[in-house]
Amino acid sequence: MDEIQFKSPVTFFVGDNGSGKSTLLEAIAHQCGFNVAGGSRSNSYELHASESSLAAHIRLSWMPKLTNGFFLRAESFYQFSSHIDELERECPTGYSGYGGKSLHAQSHGESFLSLFLNRFDGEGIYLLDEPEAALSPARQLAFLRIMHDIVSAEESQLIIATHSPILLGFPGATILNFDEGSIAETTYEETDHYQITKYFLENRERYLHEIFKEED
Repeated sequence: MDEIQFKSPVTFFVGDNGSGKSTLLEAIAHQCGFNVAGGSRSNSYELHASESSLAAHIRLSWMPKLTNGFFLRAESFYQFSSHIDELERECPTGYSGYGGKSLHAQSHGESFLSLFLNRFDGEGIYLLDEPEAALSPARQLAFLRIMHDIVSAEESQLIIATHSPILLGFPGATILNFDEGSIAETTYEETDHYQITKYFLENRERYLHEIFKEED
């Protein structure tokens, strides 16, 4: 695929680990001017290997161009939280966009939801790499509501790399599958995430029997 058109306010990237979905998300973040270690244009801190090798090979075209936004990397959220603590020490308003207190002082799930509720505001492009990593099923449902509010209130774009069948159920979202060495649009019901989860829930005993049975 030479060109990807983001036709809906919410787009999901799905595929196995190593399929390239996080690499592309990171390259988009770089082209948006966000810190690829995680954060926005205003978050400047260093993280080992926080460069995108793909960014030089892609070009973004958008109307209107958005400068507001955020790149969430679940794997480096701890370092981002420490960066916000440093900003608070330098300027006592550093926590204003994060619920009024250190992200480290909140549970993992609470800190993610606090970020989404307080930092994701106004027109912008919001890039999230596996946000479900810190969210229980109940909090994933709460995040669906936050997503709905974001795209309903403003001209915003959410691009999310995920393995979560709950998040993938967001109505009207575009789902791009990175498996099979290409990028192709798919439907919710066609994803492995939906099919495997549905089959397991409906046939748990049979599924476990097949997994645990001895090889002949």
